Amino acid sequence: MPGSLVVQGLALGYDPVVLARSVDLVVAPGHVVGLVGPNGAGKTTLLRTLAGLLPPTAGTIMAAPPDATIGYLPQEVHSDTSAEETVIAFLARRTGVGPAGAAMERAADAMARDPSNADATGVASKADAYGHALEHWLALGGGDFEPRAASVLAELGLDADHRQPVATLSGGQVGRLGLASLMLARFDVFLLDEPINNLDLVGLDRLERWVQSRRAGVVIVSHDRVFLEVTVTEVLELDPIEQRAAFYGGGDQQYLDAREVARRDAQEAYDEFTETKADLLDRANIIRNWTYQGVKKVAQKNPDNDKIGAKKRAESSEKMAAKAGRLQKAATRLDEVDAPRNLWKLRYSITSAPRSGTLVALLQDAVVERPGFRLGPVSLEVVAGDRIVITGPNGGGKSTLLAALLGRLPLAAGIGWIGSGVALGELDQARSAFEGPSSLLDAMRRELPEMLVADLRTLLAKFGLGSDDVHRTAATLSPGERTRAVLALFQARGVNCLVLDEPTNHLDLAAIEQLEQALSVYDGTLLLVTQRHSSIQADQLLGLVDG
Repeated sequence: MPGSLVVQGLALGYDPVVLARSVDLVVAPGHVVGLVGPNGAGKTTLLRTLAGLLPPTAGTIMAAPPDATIGYLPQEVHSDTSAEETVIAFLARRTGVGPAGAAMERAADAMARDPSNADATGVASKADAYGHALEHWLALGGGDFEPRAASVLAELGLDADHRQPVATLSGGQVGRLGLASLMLARFDVFLLDEPINNLDLVGLDRLERWVQSRRAGVVIVSHDRVFLEVTVTEVLELDPIEQRAAFYGGGDQQYLDAREVARRDAQEAYDEFTETKADLLDRANIIRNWTYQGVKKVAQKNPDNDKIGAKKRAESSEKMAAKAGRLQKAATRLDEVDAPRNLWKLRYSITSAPRSGTLVALLQDAVVERPGFRLGPVSLEVVAGDRIVITGPNGGGKSTLLAALLGRLPLAAGIGWIGSGVALGELDQARSAFEGPSSLLDAMRRELPEMLVADLRTLLAKFGLGSDDVHRTAATLSPGERTRAVLALFQARGVNCLVLDEPTNHLDLAAIEQLEQALSVYDGTLLLVTQRHSSIQADQLLGLVDG
């Protein structure tokens, strides 16, 4: 029976931001927990903390039994891959087989260096250490790892050389490689961060079936409602506004229904509170006004010194004032109900630059060659105002075609040309405009040197990147936050040719809808690579196939 993961009172955040004050969660065998929330809510932070890669600021994380294995698969494969790491080494590391094998070798070396029985306790402890390391390696599937890896890679159509560096693979091939690492892994609990990114429909179907067949516990971060509905059994929602985590039993639709009921109840409670308070205060003000007007009229009509009448009027005024005071106190003593706080939502539009020349880009009999891959010959003409959606399976060459069209890759044959007056806005899969050690604000100043710092801060705030975010480095920004920063560049700079490679990867549902709406009214040239069903209208649909 696979192990479990138990989380109690876990606090999430990064100085000085608090994302969630207390997270409680149990991931038991067979449970599939959907981890949801807007971009920047702390979903990746939570997964990294559960995996032991970040220290918890408060609370406890416990595996049951203690030797249960926890596997974390991040959403960005290249972010934790060296330039030299090969396909087979990547799979061994992601599945835990590689580190377990290294630990086993160290234990064997320790025994070999001191084979004597002079210190029985020492020899026994070394033998025990080796035995535990061997058992752990076997439990993770190390005994038959390479033949299983070859079989899974072939099944997924990833025919790359096992010794080929991962850095040379396309985005689609990397998507398949991530799926392969899942299918090979034998963890007790899986922590999956946006596993559907870069997967084609065939890969998505395989992933869904893999999740549904797991006996192990799984935690999945995803913004895809259809995927969540067919896979998850429970939902944990992170709310950065309320700084809390809310747990919902049942699948994604049950979560949406329960959340809607909770929000409606909260709004009704707040409306009832405000109406009752307003009514009490209004009545108090009316009584005060009556009292004031009554005294004023009597004084005008009876200017003589009628002491008895004055006394009665004073007593009446005091009673009315006391009643108004009681109403005022009743209003202040009501149990306070906070107003429902709405999450930030992206409001996005794309600023168009002046129109480019008629011919935006051209490929004529172009051929691109990469290790183990050849695209072409391809002839493609992009005219100003064209809206071209590029589709195809993982590894079909979609990103390669874009790179060739933009002159990012040298051509092995043929001609490539970029027209005059092209103001390019490019969103690549890696969101590389915001990589490196620079802070977000410094990176924006580099991209938009003509803008004042105050204006840059205002621009970023419109995209949900506030004062706590501008001094963070790319390493601490989530991919969704980096995507929003690139979208902010487009709005500030103005573009007449948008090149978007899987733009919906890492964005939450509300941001995706806003992006689609902005693209639907954008009147410039658009080149879009996507695996996601989209409402964006295209003039041309360019389909690529493997090979």
